[in-house]
Amino acid sequence: MPFATPPSEDERRFYTLALVKQSISLITLGVSDYGRAKAFHEALGWSAKLDIEETAFFEANGVVLTLWAREKLAADMGIPDDGAGWSGIALAHNVGSREEVDDVIEQARANGAEIIREPSETFYGGYAGGFRDLDGHAWEIAHNPTFGLKDDGSVALPKSS
Repeated sequence: MPFATPPSEDERRFYTLALVKQSISLITLGVSDYGRAKAFHEALGWSAKLDIEETAFFEANGVVLTLWAREKLAADMGIPDDGAGWSGIALAHNVGSREEVDDVIEQARANGAEIIREPSETFYGGYAGGFRDLDGHAWEIAHNPTFGLKDDGSVALPKSS
């Protein structure tokens, strides 16, 4: 943004603070029953790196997934937990093949998840299914042939044209 006169120190500080690094460090899911939620994730093959005062931290390719009591999360965030739908979060887990999509959906089903979308072809030429975990959080399990997957499981987005 060009300035007619050089910005003051306060203006420079404002514009510097306004730039936020594009990164997600932690995703916290508010859960109704901590033990049940932790057991569900472990049944899917996840292993908590840290478990402190009924808060589980799962490392996930540079992002940390955290399970924490829903009422504590709502209070911490200053959001009323009145059922008005504040948990509008969809998490995506990309895998390397259609078979892996089927496998993960079946693991979720076997451990009590509600399947909200049976695995099927997608509009983008991939294959995906979805489930809601034991606390109603939406998860998409997807194979997207236009996205690469790094050795650590993270997505390698294609270059924009």
